[in-house]
Amino acid sequence: MKTVNAGILGIGNVGTGTYRTLQLNREKILESTGIDLRITKILNRHPEKDRGIAIDKSVYVQDVDSIIKDPNIDIVVELIGGIEPATTYMAEAIKNGKHVVTANKAALAANGEMLQKLATENHVMLRFEASVGGGIPIINALTSALLSNDFTEVLGILNGTTNYILTKMTDFQQKYADVLKEAQAKGFAEADPTSDVEGIDVANKLSILMSLIFGVNVPPEEIPTQGITNINQVDIDYANRFGCKIKLLAAAKKIGDKVECDVQPALIDVNHPLASVNNEFNAIFVRGNAVDDIMFYGKGAGPLPTGSAVVGDMISIARNIDKDSAYDMKPLLRYDSDLEYVGEGVNQYYVRLSVDDRPGILGNISSTLGRYGIGIESMMQSIQSRNEDESVPLVFIFYETSREVLDEALQEITNRSFVKSVDSVIRVQK
Repeated sequence: MKTVNAGILGIGNVGTGTYRTLQLNREKILESTGIDLRITKILNRHPEKDRGIAIDKSVYVQDVDSIIKDPNIDIVVELIGGIEPATTYMAEAIKNGKHVVTANKAALAANGEMLQKLATENHVMLRFEASVGGGIPIINALTSALLSNDFTEVLGILNGTTNYILTKMTDFQQKYADVLKEAQAKGFAEADPTSDVEGIDVANKLSILMSLIFGVNVPPEEIPTQGITNINQVDIDYANRFGCKIKLLAAAKKIGDKVECDVQPALIDVNHPLASVNNEFNAIFVRGNAVDDIMFYGKGAGPLPTGSAVVGDMISIARNIDKDSAYDMKPLLRYDSDLEYVGEGVNQYYVRLSVDDRPGILGNISSTLGRYGIGIESMMQSIQSRNEDESVPLVFIFYETSREVLDEALQEITNRSFVKSVDSVIRVQK
């Protein structure tokens, strides 16, 4: 029987979920692998805090070097979160010959290329299944079972907080602020939800997926990103009338020798598989030239689902240690593609304007749009839905155009005296 020792950096939600998962299934893991996978040290700077789990206090340490420099530890599991000091800790662990498992999407999106290069140079493994989609095994699938495919598109709901909020707003007409408080009370949202609701968390995950699928390095800050804070009941109701739901989507597509991507709310047809993904669940939809369309679905967050993914990576490394083959000569993260990144690209858009209620306005707007090459697929006007200033909503779905051209056209339209405001611009996913 082979014994493999691991040290955990951090014992928050994911750390406790990882420890609980390993303890819960210790006998099954031992029986299936013949490996005794042990957590021998845990970095815990606040050992007096109740973690809601029984852990022998003797494993707690407060000095990170006592883990990353311990010759008896084989795997360092980084679960601190954030870019620093997590990146530095992982780099030092790798330099000390430790295999690294992490759930840290922010650190990987910012420094994945450096960490992967270090792992290759030091003949150790860097694994990060839990960084995208929580318990959904998307990374393992893309880098093993589906490796024979040339992928052309990835589309996903990658944040449980925002999906929970939009589900409640859509199905129960609850207000954004009320649902956010509810999500925080249930542990789906952090006390500071900015990273979730502004789409930052999703941009980090999309950056990692684009490296895996397309081999391009697109820093998350360069991905066009918009959150859900401006989504309201009016747009949700109009989306429903168009036969759509609004979801916060991560999207990346290869077109020829170019890659487009964005993170933003989008109208998606109710018949699309992603439209039925509700509450805190995540789903990732990919299109390959051999497998065609395939979707992965499951809980994208939470201590046990994420802990399950972390332990899965630990087992994978332990098995390779047992075979004396635990090294990354062919990295999972790739930055070797000649594809050109071009930003958001061309899409359809939903636009809601507030305009005066008088004849000729639609013709004037249509004429302006025509000069910019923007065609109208659908239009709705509701004179019953008057605003406080006596204006009425005018709602369009446009055929494909670039966001730059659309913004120029809308800027000209807003200069018309009969246009009170541009209230919403939302991408349409076809």
